[in-house]
Amino acid sequence: MTISAPYGAAGAEIAPAVAERLRLPFHDRAIPAQVAGRLGVPVAEAEANDETVVRGLWRLVASLGTMPDPVGGVVPGAPLPDARAYREQTERILTEIATGDGGVVLGRAAAMVLRGRADALHVRLDGPRDRRLAAAVARSGRPRDEVAREMAAVDRGREAYVRHFYRCDPAAAGNYHLVVDTTALPLETCVELVVAAARGRGLGGR
Repeated sequence: MTISAPYGAAGAEIAPAVAERLRLPFHDRAIPAQVAGRLGVPVAEAEANDETVVRGLWRLVASLGTMPDPVGGVVPGAPLPDARAYREQTERILTEIATGDGGVVLGRAAAMVLRGRADALHVRLDGPRDRRLAAAVARSGRPRDEVAREMAAVDRGREAYVRHFYRCDPAAAGNYHLVVDTTALPLETCVELVVAAARGRGLGGR
């Protein structure tokens, strides 16, 4: 199962709850770690490039002419993996997950990568921008202006990533089997809807 969610749509809350209910592995933090291991870079760099090209970071590292190795050393003059390398490794890992034990994947443009699979369920969690912002502020307790700036940057980066590499709109309903407005329903209801869809698709344990 793939779950796509813009900022404030409660993907981080709903996706692991769905995985637990279905007794499926939840693939989130482990994916950047695997990408880092394959590219020979620290996990922090893989996380920074997860669905978003962080240009400032890359300019900084490239200007040093070095690349840290996985155990904290430095490899002078080593080529710096670009966004395409991260994307390609992420795609390989997602395909391995789908052909292996499966599970629930949050983000990583997984619906686009695995859209040709008949044994997958693709879910979009969404909601109007103002209500997603209000929900994010309520959950985080942070100032509204600060959350709004972060929300704009994150959503813009994720959308640009999908449009650039997959030539489609990540919010388009046609990319998913199920779209849920998480700002209009209690989160537990959203979890129930996704779990029901998964079981209807033959996914997960009882």
